[in-house]
Amino acid sequence: MESNGGVIPNRLEDLLTLPGVGPYTARAVLAFAFEEDAAIVDTNLGRILARRAGRPLGRAEAQAQADAWLPSGQSWAWNQALLDIGALRCRPQAPVCTGCPVRRTCAWARASWPAPDPAAGSAAVSTRQAKFEGSARQARGRLLRAAQQGAVSPEGLSAAAGLEGQADAQARARAVADSLVSDGLLERDGASNWVIAETTAKP
Repeated sequence: MESNGGVIPNRLEDLLTLPGVGPYTARAVLAFAFEEDAAIVDTNLGRILARRAGRPLGRAEAQAQADAWLPSGQSWAWNQALLDIGALRCRPQAPVCTGCPVRRTCAWARASWPAPDPAAGSAAVSTRQAKFEGSARQARGRLLRAAQQGAVSPEGLSAAAGLEGQADAQARARAVADSLVSDGLLERDGASNWVIAETTAKP
């Protein structure tokens, strides 16, 4: 961040130069923080892409297909919708295909789900990654979405992160918020609320 004058870069090539920032994180920042056209591919989206293609995909091909599929100007909503579909419908086991909005273009479903599952051999799909539902990744996305609507107070933090009612909800929500602050996506305002970080350097 220091090399960028305290400003979060808004170009893929610049984000990829930051320590610890890989292709997924860089595209997620572009899509969710800047709402730029950027298709993200995590294990959930990789599974959707492979099943839609009806065959295993390498990482580069999965990214290329995601880029081609992305509707211009709808990056934020599109990526969020696919993350939800991958987590809740196009699951690793027992996918819920009935009513899935991707089904009509899904080669695997149209072929009546022949074995083996094309996602199983895809490079973009990890069998070791923790599930998305209830994960810190999901809580991060929810908290970012809430902060885009307005400041999130300490009292409303766990609810904004979607963790209300869970064990250690406040501590988990605080850890999620701290991680977003560390990544430069959120900051604290004068009232100790969490807000979207400024993307321009302050004088």
